[in-house]
Amino acid sequence: MTKIIICGIGGKMGMKILETLQNFSDVTCVGGIDAYADKSRFSVPVFDKPQDINVEADVIVDFSRPEALDGLLSYATANNVALVLATTGYSEEQEKAVKAASEKVAIFRASNMSVGVNLLVHLCKKAAAILGEGFDVEIVETHHNKKVDSPSGTALTLANAIKEEKENSYLTFGRHGNDTKRKKDEIGVHAVRGGTIVGKHEVHFFGEDEVVTLTHEAHSKAVFAQGAIRAAAFLAKQKPGLYSMPDLVASL
Repeated sequence: MTKIIICGIGGKMGMKILETLQNFSDVTCVGGIDAYADKSRFSVPVFDKPQDINVEADVIVDFSRPEALDGLLSYATANNVALVLATTGYSEEQEKAVKAASEKVAIFRASNMSVGVNLLVHLCKKAAAILGEGFDVEIVETHHNKKVDSPSGTALTLANAIKEEKENSYLTFGRHGNDTKRKKDEIGVHAVRGGTIVGKHEVHFFGEDEVVTLTHEAHSKAVFAQGAIRAAAFLAKQKPGLYSMPDLVASL
């Protein structure tokens, strides 16, 4: 049985993970981290910060905010607890800190926990390789009006995957002004915010007289919760290192 602690347990994703755990017999929640949650609502202990944890756990699953990372890394490396990091919006320095910590504990890092999205990444790389330089690439991501970072981590993952296949390409974030004619090597990335949409990513390959579009749309946060729980079960069996969705998919 894999024992997990949910960081951000009082948030929408934290609550969705708790709900989704009912469908898993090999993973259980033994606690949460959330300084703002009403602790009386939960049947497990909820701590204000990682350093307050007094229960044994195998993995911490984080769907909170980038500000929580330092405390999580410090606790995880000191107590030999694995980390599933599903939070987006990390700085370059934070990304370096994650990589350094992965030399001591197992860390699973993914901008999107959906298996479907990670299939989309694979398909986009394949499309970019086959379609070649004759196709312009534009990525449009759409999320609910509460999302704080843009573009989404998933959009950046898609863009960088395509960039690997398109020599000399670079990312352009939105367009505004009187001199924005599209340049040959651009990969355009655009963010749309509104309503309660969970998440939609569209990757357009615009060619001469034809368009190829690859799309993924999440209708519920449950797809992300399922992926995070699977990642926790997978990570609990791994040696120190930095893991991602392709590693999980290969193990299924």
